[in-house]
Amino acid sequence: MNRIEHPINLEGEKVKLVPLDSSHFPALLEISRDNRIWEYYSANGGNPDRLLLHLKSAVLKRATMEQYAFTVIDKPSSQIIGSTMLYNFSWDNSKLEIGWTWSNPAYWRTGHNRECKLLLLTYCFETLGAIRVQFLTDAINTRSRQALEGMGCTMEGILRNERIKDNGGYRNSVVFSVIDSEWPDVKQKLIAQIYSR
Repeated sequence: MNRIEHPINLEGEKVKLVPLDSSHFPALLEISRDNRIWEYYSANGGNPDRLLLHLKSAVLKRATMEQYAFTVIDKPSSQIIGSTMLYNFSWDNSKLEIGWTWSNPAYWRTGHNRECKLLLLTYCFETLGAIRVQFLTDAINTRSRQALEGMGCTMEGILRNERIKDNGGYRNSVVFSVIDSEWPDVKQKLIAQIYSR
């Protein structure tokens, strides 16, 4: 798999993805105050200290290519609306994960998240040369599971007690993936869903 060449800027009709930067932190912290965002997350991003630590860590981990975090911008308004990340890289095995995706609820079900996934998956498969991209979500997060299934991702199974939440409870995580042989069909499906509305 090819290495990431920083900076990555990805742009569609609805969204722009730009490398996360400290100048984006105030807007992201403001958005994060909406508790609906964190209902199914194991870490409470609604806690500003916790989220700020996560954001700073993501910027630092970009230098070692442990993570590559993006700020998501609504293209028509140029407003910051959320964040997403590439991580869990396995360079030798040509695979990685897309996750820690969250956004202002005002942009839920608008096609913004689907376009983010289209841009990221296109980059992963067509620039990096990945053979597998995976997603994990809480087993009880039906909205996320339906979105991933609707995109054409394949559900592979459930990892039981996969992580411990901030509240001390356990999270079962559902694994979804797209592999390189499936990507052309998934890409066409996403394009049709996003741009035929």
